[in-house]
This record gives sequence, structure tokens and C-alpha cells, in this order.
Amino acid sequence: MVEVNCAAIPEDLIESELFGHEKGAFTGASTMRRGKFDKAHEGTIFLDEIGDMSLKAQSKTLRILQEQKFERVGGTRTIEVDVRVIAATNKDLEAEIERNAFRDDLYFRLNVIPVKVPPLRERAEDISGLVHEFAKEFTLKTNLEPKEFSEDVFQVLEKYEWPGNVRELKNLVERLMIMTPGHVIGGKDIPPPFNRPSEIKEDFEPTFMSGSFKEARSEFERVFIERKLIEYNGNISQTAEAIGIERSNLHKKIKAYGLEGLGKSQ
Repeated sequence: MVEVNCAAIPEDLIESELFGHEKGAFTGASTMRRGKFDKAHEGTIFLDEIGDMSLKAQSKTLRILQEQKFERVGGTRTIEVDVRVIAATNKDLEAEIERNAFRDDLYFRLNVIPVKVPPLRERAEDISGLVHEFAKEFTLKTNLEPKEFSEDVFQVLEKYEWPGNVRELKNLVERLMIMTPGHVIGGKDIPPPFNRPSEIKEDFEPTFMSGSFKEARSEFERVFIERKLIEYNGNISQTAEAIGIERSNLHKKIKAYGLEGLGKSQ
């Protein structure tokens, strides 16, 4: 298993990182270097944050997927590889395709078995296990004294929306491990904004204040679409699929209700 974080590699270096380079291919290339695909031969390569890969690198990646061949940067010899590819991204690749930032042919080539990881706000039952695991990892890494989490901590955390998902939870756990005095972390130790409940209202009271049935129905639809957009982090395709309407129809309703950009918090 070879892992590559496409977002952490500068655009001018990602080709060399993925495909390797020959000696003298560019300034500083004093020796030949094997790339990640070469190292993953007869194994698996995980391309994390593939939505941040440059179009040029996307083109060469597509060739590997289709032909299982590539050349190193500065080289002419064709190298054959047998690699299983797993890709992940937090971007809406369909939207990236629309603005010509991601190749549609690569998207369709990768999209063989899609796996959607639900956001943390949709799996609050996982928070307790994740908190304990992150606390254990942090304790081992820093040699700090272990700390316990009282039950009211999870009652507070389960009400938060977690726009930053699991990374945000991990950062909070490390912060609490460092900043909280004593050996027990309680709900009172949770800082803002994590200690505030969701800003999404849990009722449809505005619909009952409307003057007519038509107005009430329109208000209900607006609130419903607003909630779903927030739930799916502004992803138009996923929202349209979840509520059972065409994507183009959803676009029209979003524009009509002034909900553009809603839910895209990162």
C-alpha cells in the first residue's frame, strides 16, 4: 500500500512524485528516482485529495489506469505497472468538472465502486469511540498523563454540526488534553463553538405563520431544501438524489430561494 496526499505536493513536483524522474530531468535531479506508481507495482496506491491534482498529472494518471503504462519525467522508456487505485476527495468532482478543473474521463474511470463516507454529524454514535481513540493516540505520542471523559462531554459534542468532520474532532480532543486541568474532562470544559447546539432550527414554525397555503408550501420547501443542502455540505448532486428531484430542477429552486453556496463550509 502506497499513500499519496495530492494536496500536500506542489503542482510542479507532483508528476515526479507519482511517476518518478530520470537523472538530469530537471535542476536537482542528480539521480534516477522511482515514483509512487512504480513502488506500488502489484499492490495498491491511495490517491488522497485527488481533486487537487493538476490537469497534467490527471492526464498521465488516466493513461496508467487505461493502459497500465507510463514514462518517468525526462525519460522515454515505457514502464508497465499493475496497480489497484483507490482515490478520495472532499470536493464535489462533478462541480469541478463543470468548471474544467477536473477531467471527466478520469472521473468516470475512477468512479467504478463509489463509497460515500457520511459526515460526522450523521453518525454521532461514533463520536465517543473516536474521542477515546484520539485521546489514546495523543497520550502515547506526547507521554502526557491519560485523562478520562465524563458522559456529559459526549452529550455536548453530539449536538454540534462538525463542519470540519473528524479532523475537527481530533483537534478538539488534543486541545482538551492539553488545556484541561485535572484528570477528568467534563462538559463544562468544552469551549465555544462546540458547546453550542446546532443553529439549524428543529421546527417548521415559519410555515404556520404564512398567510396562505401557497406561501406556507413555498416556505416549507425553502426550509426543507436549506436543511438538505447543509446536511450534504452544499453538494448539489447528493442533495438532489436524496430528495428525489432532478439536479437541474434543484438548481432552479436554489436560485429562486437565494440559497446559493449554502452548506459549503470548507
